[in-house]
Amino acid sequence: MSASNLEKILKSGNFAVTGECGPPRGSDAEVVRKKGAHLKGCVDGVNVTDNQTSVVRMSSMSASLILKEIGFDPIMQMVCRDRNRIAIQSDILGASALGINNLLCLSGDHQKFGDHPTAKNVYDIDSMQLIQTVKRLRDDGKFLGGEEVKGTRPDLFIGCAENPFADPFEIRAMRLAKKAAAGAQFVQTQCIFNVPKFEKWMEMVRDLGVHEKIYILAGITPCKSIGMARYMKASVPGMDVPDELIDRLKGVPKEKVAEEGIKIAIEMIQHVRQIKGVAGVHIMAIEWEEKVPEMVKAAGLYPRPQVN
Repeated sequence: MSASNLEKILKSGNFAVTGECGPPRGSDAEVVRKKGAHLKGCVDGVNVTDNQTSVVRMSSMSASLILKEIGFDPIMQMVCRDRNRIAIQSDILGASALGINNLLCLSGDHQKFGDHPTAKNVYDIDSMQLIQTVKRLRDDGKFLGGEEVKGTRPDLFIGCAENPFADPFEIRAMRLAKKAAAGAQFVQTQCIFNVPKFEKWMEMVRDLGVHEKIYILAGITPCKSIGMARYMKASVPGMDVPDELIDRLKGVPKEKVAEEGIKIAIEMIQHVRQIKGVAGVHIMAIEWEEKVPEMVKAAGLYPRPQVN
């Protein structure tokens, strides 16, 4: 077992809670600390995004270290878009050397969606190969080129992401099975709004026995506004936002929409917690970190367990 607090929580059988911290578009470390302060004591680990949506931000490794210094167990995201295999392996070693214990392996959004659409992407390896690379460095002490790691191997709890709602739906559980076979130990899913479809995906996951091979953290995002819900439904690929959810938000006074969005998210946490094979939730309160404690407490997930 690694030094990861998240891994200890999951292996002890506790229902895990992770949050998210998007680094700033500047070099002020205080911005990261302030975001982190909202999550203090309410989560078992904090995702630190890696130039999410292909927009330039403070590096994931730097922001992870800042959070580590104030007592968090950061989950450093790493995307394949911006690095070749040399830089990837170098950053894996560097992250472990800094005491970062969790690595979430992602392909990364295409650069055309971000603020540098003409940038050259890399994608030297994909997310599946990235998972295998981390596992090989950790377990076999071998670089992709075949040489051995000198001295201490990186010690990381390996994570991945999965979208239960993307097409073709029929292969999504098999895709997670492949990531688990490659070495992923935990998965954080895309935001869940269509709970019945998520339940169907989890049924397919259980049929393959994947829930016994990887810890599944269900993605939860509170909707701050009707516009946010509509945007995710219409413009975010692979997102499934039912009309019923939008109608529910429309059914309350304008000043109550954000409150209703939080209420829906809490209900979803309580619902997915009852689904066999779900080991935790990943709360993505995008630029709304101050609401995470309210959600965790209302869902009956506070205080967080302490595991040695």
